[in-house]
Amino acid sequence: MKPGIILDMDGVLYRGEEPIEGAKEAVGFLKERGIPFVLLTNNSTKTPGSYREKLLRMGIEVPEERIVTSGLATRLYMEEHFKPGKVFVIGGEGLLEEMKSLGWGLVDVGGAKKGGWKEVEYVVVGLDPDLTYEKLKYGTLAIRKGARFIGTNPDTTYPAEEGLYPGAGAIIAALKASTGAEPLIIGKPNEPAYEVAVERLRSFGEFEEIWMVGDRLDTDVVFAKRFGMKAVMVLTGVSSLEEVERSGIRPDLVLTGIEELPGYIEAKLGEGG
Repeated sequence: MKPGIILDMDGVLYRGEEPIEGAKEAVGFLKERGIPFVLLTNNSTKTPGSYREKLLRMGIEVPEERIVTSGLATRLYMEEHFKPGKVFVIGGEGLLEEMKSLGWGLVDVGGAKKGGWKEVEYVVVGLDPDLTYEKLKYGTLAIRKGARFIGTNPDTTYPAEEGLYPGAGAIIAALKASTGAEPLIIGKPNEPAYEVAVERLRSFGEFEEIWMVGDRLDTDVVFAKRFGMKAVMVLTGVSSLEEVERSGIRPDLVLTGIEELPGYIEAKLGEGG
């Protein structure tokens, strides 16, 4: 059964700026065999173009069209479902660029200090490496005044070279605590991210089933199970085998790392299943 592959990035292809063993070879295998694939990351700090450049530095060549971020999915969802209104962003450069692309107008901290927070209609929150109390303050004020609270993704941590760093979900949790508001979450494991990823995947060829390859139980594996995909978990990122046993969330397949994926695909194609 020919698969279409959705690949997570953090913890699957790299940790921080360090590529994970076998990542380049696995992506090369998918291209050589003509297996449709897209990269889907909940990390909104970079644009698809910036992620393409990051991967190139690791020797992994993937066109921008194959890369979907939670920031991109957020912009596309807002364009389709919401009316234009001013946006206050708590997030990295990638999310800022996506929100600028909306053309609805941004209110920054400087503008918020002058009362601009009162005009904000959407507070959009992702992973923000430059998070400040001021950003949380004006995000809180705008949400409590009635602005729509939108989160790019729920990941409370993300894997980097030194270990697990705080993720977008940790920042979202702070705003939930200060406002009592429940955010709309766009990224994995939710439907908006699924719709964008599958639409892109179909543009790269035909497949009979979708495999979601990721490192997190609470986003990647739950995402796969929610939408009928095969859940493939690698052990190079956030979740461990011990967590699988404790959680009761069961991947369909656990691999030591992405380096094992080509061999498994070959075996499945060889047996026709």
